[in-house]
Amino acid sequence: MTFGERIRELRKQKNLSQQEAANELNVSLRTLKNYELDKTLPRTRAIYERIATFYNVDINYLLKEDEQFVVDANERYGARGKRQANELLAEVSGLFAGGEMDEEDMDEMMKAIQDAYWIAKKRNRKYVPKKYRTDNTDPIE
Repeated sequence: MTFGERIRELRKQKNLSQQEAANELNVSLRTLKNYELDKTLPRTRAIYERIATFYNVDINYLLKEDEQFVVDANERYGARGKRQANELLAEVSGLFAGGEMDEEDMDEMMKAIQDAYWIAKKRNRKYVPKKYRTDNTDPIE
């Protein structure tokens, strides 16, 4: 089940219209519609938390591991980091297409690739101009 399907289902369980839900979540109607149609995802973890709180569900119910990776990349490195994370996931997902790999092994491999991404971003940080650096960009210690 996708993020959009989950929040649509939660909204319907509360018997809310899209406009009512959008007002309660403090997002535009267009934004909520895009979420429900899986055209976009929330940009920050704070928005996911707001949605989870409103619907009284655990944030992990809303987020798949891959989505969390993209949200973290966006928060730490902006739009470029988000784009790179999405590209990485798309390319790596192609490796598994039609494969014989067990689901648990695929999850472990995806986690290892995501960890490698964070390490590479941390090592390449020295090449980021000082005016764009922040002190809290290291996801891995």
